[in-house]
Amino acid sequence: MAESGKKQEAKKSFFEVKAPMTSAKISLYAASAQELHGKTILLDLTRSLRGKNLVLKMRIVPDGSGLQAEPVTLELVGAYIRRMVRKGTDYVEDSFETSCKDSSVVIKPFMITRNKVSRAIRRELRNRAREHLVAYATTRTVKELFTELISNKIQKELSLKLKKTYPLALCEIRFFGITKKKQDLAHIKNS
Repeated sequence: MAESGKKQEAKKSFFEVKAPMTSAKISLYAASAQELHGKTILLDLTRSLRGKNLVLKMRIVPDGSGLQAEPVTLELVGAYIRRMVRKGTDYVEDSFETSCKDSSVVIKPFMITRNKVSRAIRRELRNRAREHLVAYATTRTVKELFTELISNKIQKELSLKLKKTYPLALCEIRFFGITKKKQDLAHIKNS
């Protein structure tokens, strides 16, 4: 018999992926579960958060019974930020790396003041936000931080704390992402 030269393709099917932080049902189309290992998916949380344009990037990892999606980054869409900035207001943003109980993370807070403010007030807002977020992150795990960011708990606390310095029109975390897990950090130190 002559071989046709074409490789037989594996039959593809849908695989359920559990995402414990969200109520979304995720089904991915692939030939095998091993093929999905390490792949990333983007999940738009706009509808579940009533118009707040958050995008959650998750990495697929196998667990005992199937596939599970672990969060990697959480990011506000640029169009949402542009829509919130108005004339006669100032915005304050920052970017810093800090560590939490089980990882090293990058946090980028974004605040919009109600009116134009001086540079000194903007600097004070930036510094107080950084102090609060670093202290908050060191006592929690990454999963707790992702859950509290999605439920808007961290942003509310930060807004109430910064209100004493200057009232804000918007107080959000523009970007939150994992840079290194503690196992990776321990492995680098031992090398």
